[in-house]
Amino acid sequence: MNFRGMIKACATLGLAVALAGCTTTGIAKNDVETRWNGQQAGMFFAKFGPPVSDTAAGRSTIYTWRGGHKTRVVPAVYEQVDGKKGKIISKARTEYLRCEVQLTVSPDYIIRSVRTVVDRPGINGGQSYCEEFLGGA
Repeated sequence: MNFRGMIKACATLGLAVALAGCTTTGIAKNDVETRWNGQQAGMFFAKFGPPVSDTAAGRSTIYTWRGGHKTRVVPAVYEQVDGKKGKIISKARTEYLRCEVQLTVSPDYIIRSVRTVVDRPGINGGQSYCEEFLGGA
């Protein structure tokens, strides 16, 4: 092999090694993905607790996590008639909040994607309880 062939072989080998180390994270679609994609899975589990299950998916592992259990009491809403409480529009109720997500984690224990499995509307007017609980953490 001549000098030019050796340079091509080394360049090809270097590119192959560089690409082999590359893994990508998905495009963030919500606050949970924005906060956790690309982070160490150990940080997530240390903060929120261990996963309930894991499944091998090729070289990655899919962890299922459940948490954020909270009870929310929603008060009754009444019609206002001349500044006084009128007919009831909606009854008071209790809602049980929780969040369940699936984390796709690469062999180097980096979170590559987060998929929300169970969610409820947010407490503070947000779109998602999971986003409020996991996203701003």
